[in-house]
Amino acid sequence: MNSATGLPSIEAIVIGASAGGVEALLNILGPLRVGFGLPIIVVLHLPDERRSHLAEVFARRVSLPVLEAMDKTPVQAGTLYFATPGYHLSVEQDRSFSLSLEDRVHHSRPAIDYLFESAADAYGPHLAAVLLTGANPDGAKGMSQVMRRGGLTIVQDPDDAQVATMPQAALDILQPDHILPIRGIGRLLVELERIAC
Repeated sequence: MNSATGLPSIEAIVIGASAGGVEALLNILGPLRVGFGLPIIVVLHLPDERRSHLAEVFARRVSLPVLEAMDKTPVQAGTLYFATPGYHLSVEQDRSFSLSLEDRVHHSRPAIDYLFESAADAYGPHLAAVLLTGANPDGAKGMSQVMRRGGLTIVQDPDDAQVATMPQAALDILQPDHILPIRGIGRLLVELERIAC
């Protein structure tokens, strides 16, 4: 814990979003400066049949390198990763990615819960998890695991979310460290990275 700011030292950020998520993510990630030092790993629910153009869309709008997470590749600092459509994305204990075809969770694959729970186990108190706008309860269970492992939990204010279901599902079962509008979340990530790097 960095006593000057009361914020913990973070080594990775995971973000989950669904309906309304592209816009929310662009608002958070767009302002991040070149050289932002933390890895950011995102699960964004998309219709399955669409091949994901997320990496291309975000690469044009974000100053971080943007990649689709690949099986067995190590998590690199300062990189924005998107989960591959159709696969669950986990972070292993050695902080490499793992893709799997296990059953859908909340009708979703990739599921936010999968990413959050595995990252909580891999990073423990050095993880920040962010849950944004979305139309189903995916992520709430994963968020509670992040909390149990001592990680930092950040939920978008449901009043600020395009679709409140997802953040509200988390708030129904836990009291996160921060409930913030999009702007506030973006500022907090900048602050976390400043402390970490």
